[in-house]
Amino acid sequence: MIKKCDVKGCTKAGTCRAPKTRELKEYWYFCQEHAAEYNKNWNFYDGMTPEEIEEDWVIRTFGSPINKRSKQESDEYIKFLNDFITGRSNFDKMPPKKSLPSTIMNAFKTLDLPITATWREIGTRYRALAKQYHPDTAKSKTITGSEFTKISNTYQTLKKHFGK
Repeated sequence: MIKKCDVKGCTKAGTCRAPKTRELKEYWYFCQEHAAEYNKNWNFYDGMTPEEIEEDWVIRTFGSPINKRSKQESDEYIKFLNDFITGRSNFDKMPPKKSLPSTIMNAFKTLDLPITATWREIGTRYRALAKQYHPDTAKSKTITGSEFTKISNTYQTLKKHFGK
């Protein structure tokens, strides 16, 4: 449901959401014109000292600051940073991530998709190829039957892999 702009007297649709406070839990709904005006004048850090701004930025970026972590959390974090900076010794010895099974890799190759493709991208590609190679709609009838079967089997393989 589209709300009306929260500015009194404005009858346009409030399609732009703007935060009321820094907590970002409550929002105004403005038309584009009033949202632009509000954004020009709104300062997320209004009323905060430079130190408070810095602390808020650190917390939002990295989580709790080191000086507010437990002794164990701080020690683990510092060890992690040391290991990473000094030679990466522990990181270089980590076992590589397991690669995908060859049947899945071949399925992505058949559909000419990267292994990072989403299920939606797989479905879109499958439909396009199925339409292109389906015996009833293909322009060339010579290899369409076997190609269509190959594409369908590939899709079923990926469907099982994605748990669909």
